[in-house]
Amino acid sequence: MALLVDDELAAARGETPDASPATRYITALAEVLAEPSNELVVAIDAEGQLAATMQLTRIPGLARRGATRLQIEAVRVGAQHRAAGLGTAMMQWAMGPAAVATGSALVQLTSDEQRPDAHRFYERLGFVGSHRGFKWEVGPALRD
Repeated sequence: MALLVDDELAAARGETPDASPATRYITALAEVLAEPSNELVVAIDAEGQLAATMQLTRIPGLARRGATRLQIEAVRVGAQHRAAGLGTAMMQWAMGPAAVATGSALVQLTSDEQRPDAHRFYERLGFVGSHRGFKWEVGPALRD
């Protein structure tokens, strides 16, 4: 949770460890771990502290002649571990061994428009900004 809320975009959305009930994260974590198509990747440093995380989701599809996609979400590297190659190593693992193990033909991710540093990082790894993403937030009235 601390890595997910440790940036300016999360803070702008009001996501802080104090403002976001931990039970929501715990429930979400349990759901992610229970779903066989998901994998939560966690990197621990030499002192046993959380260094980085990302979520991988295998998505079978009909498009591209039935190609399976590996979706990368929630990529976070702790501030003290940035610029040391950890993010690159994690992404290369996802793009190689993890993609092969899941039978994926395509690895994809989305990144907020307000993250130009992340965009440069993904482009250096070979990702191409090929599509435009759209989101629609389900309002509380519809969820009740």
